[in-house]
Amino acid sequence: MQVLGQVSMQMHRTGCRLPALDRGLVRISNMRTDWKRQLAVFLGGQSLSIFGSSLVQYAIMWHITLTTQSGVMMTLSILCGFVPYFLLSPFAGVWADRHDRKKIIILSDAFVAFVTLVAALVFMGGVRDIWVLLLAQALRAVGSALQAPAVGAILPQIVPEDQLTRANGINTALQSALLLISPAVSGLLLSVAPIEALFFIDVVTAALAIGTFVVFLRVPVHEKALQSGTVGYFADMKLGFRYIREHRYLVPYFWYFGALIFLITPAALLTPLQVVRSFGPEVWRLTAIEIAFSGGMMIGGALIAVWGGLKNRMQTMLVSHLVMALGAVVLGLLESFGVYSAVMACIGIAMPYFNTPAAVILQEHVEEGYLGRVYSILAMISTALMPLAMLLFGPVSEHVRIETILILSGVALLGMVPLVWGSRRLMEAGASVKAQDTERAIVR
Repeated sequence: MQVLGQVSMQMHRTGCRLPALDRGLVRISNMRTDWKRQLAVFLGGQSLSIFGSSLVQYAIMWHITLTTQSGVMMTLSILCGFVPYFLLSPFAGVWADRHDRKKIIILSDAFVAFVTLVAALVFMGGVRDIWVLLLAQALRAVGSALQAPAVGAILPQIVPEDQLTRANGINTALQSALLLISPAVSGLLLSVAPIEALFFIDVVTAALAIGTFVVFLRVPVHEKALQSGTVGYFADMKLGFRYIREHRYLVPYFWYFGALIFLITPAALLTPLQVVRSFGPEVWRLTAIEIAFSGGMMIGGALIAVWGGLKNRMQTMLVSHLVMALGAVVLGLLESFGVYSAVMACIGIAMPYFNTPAAVILQEHVEEGYLGRVYSILAMISTALMPLAMLLFGPVSEHVRIETILILSGVALLGMVPLVWGSRRLMEAGASVKAQDTERAIVR
């Protein structure tokens, strides 16, 4: 996963990867011996940042949902969060590959904290219109877009290759634990304090996260960031797209992600509105489904960190895909809120079995000098398709029951499973790098 001079350029043209021995030697040379401590520092800082951001995101989402009860307004809110992310993702990927990823994470956290502080002060000044929240959401998305490729690409700089599944599983479990806590805390605070109080908490947690990274995190700068820039940003971006096109598994991999994201959008974004319409507008109901989902993710993340999943990572992802598809259908059929919450928990358990192997596939197979751009293009695809899906599903939800939309999207997701299972390229990508190298050695 490294870019090494002319050798890497030749691999870039031919679609080959470094042999396992060379990849291992390069990575070991860049790894610190205290990787467990550095991983703990990184995850600790990220947890602080994610907790504060989650409080704000839930507060904004619930404020808009409860105030407007409008699918159109929810769609507008989602667009404000995703469109800046989409537009900046290609540039953010280039920056993540050209510059120190630790500094990018710190600066983007600082920007988001500043935007949140300004929004809190505006609300305190008496301007409490929805447009303030929408603008804050859009600007916070700018910071998130700048940070996401760096966060996705920095983990292989800290963790040895054979520990990536474990590290990603632990990361998923920690984030899920925070997502389990944060909706409850957000709902409690919203019941006793104005929304700007949550904004100030986010500012404090961001400051603590930044301080943690500055003082304690020691990550070696990746190879490409140490090289003097000889090509422009757009040329680097073009190289990233060419890298994806010339690596035979990445194009169908991205098609798969795109189709899944489009079809999972109703279950991901319309369920709060479904709960309000079908079960009641109480905040505790919105809190309950988020706790159920996040609690499931915490359990699933812990299990995948211990077990590691099936031998082929794509098979693990497809099992998760199948559970999520069935879950979407069942959510459209239920009339009991208790059972509804239980199904949300089952979907949550399944999620890490998709996200963790999906991240490890890229971290194992993509050369480190291209990892930021590959992550950014994946983010660009996801952030483009989810708003596009909401442009369809949001207005439709004003005229068609959300239950019907969930059932139809779930059936379509079920139809994808045999197609992906039959894709040779995707199933080959799911095999670990070590397994592929062993297979080649046997063939030789």
